[in-house]
Amino acid sequence: MTLPTLIIVAGPPGTGKTTIAQKLSSDLGIPVFHKDAIKELLFDSLGWSDREWSKKIGVASLNLLFHIAENQLKNGKSLIIESNFKNEFDTKRIIELKEKYKFLIIQIQLKCNGEILLNRFNARSNSTERHPGHVDSGNIDEFKNSLLKGSYDHLDIGGHKIIINKSSPAYLTLQNNGLFG
Repeated sequence: MTLPTLIIVAGPPGTGKTTIAQKLSSDLGIPVFHKDAIKELLFDSLGWSDREWSKKIGVASLNLLFHIAENQLKNGKSLIIESNFKNEFDTKRIIELKEKYKFLIIQIQLKCNGEILLNRFNARSNSTERHPGHVDSGNIDEFKNSLLKGSYDHLDIGGHKIIINKSSPAYLTLQNNGLFG
């Protein structure tokens, strides 16, 4: 029996996590679940107002994302989850899943030059394509320092780690740590 795989696509806002996760889902034929997609469904059902409300909906969205992941894994199904996961908040949840179920882990961490990332975030925040419930445009200062850093740390959960640097058009620079042979 083949173990299911949990693919985690993570990184700061605006690094292209959703695009990469959707491409992997299509290529591998496994489902992908996005925190922001869940969050936007909750906004559409419950409404939106200010940044504090957006943060509350974000917590609920992550809870739902981990609930979905647990249900897939306990049924032996592979999946991709995508969010701006952070070591200090999300490592414990993945470790708890690892203690309950056997599965492989692949972490894909996206990073980008901080100035480029800040510019992308500003453009996205002011776009009409971004759901208004995120309330990003009035809160650039909240994100500025982490965006300028350009990356988040990997979750401390073991498994394979892949880094994708999306700073330039030729962004697919992988550090595969032996994953592909």
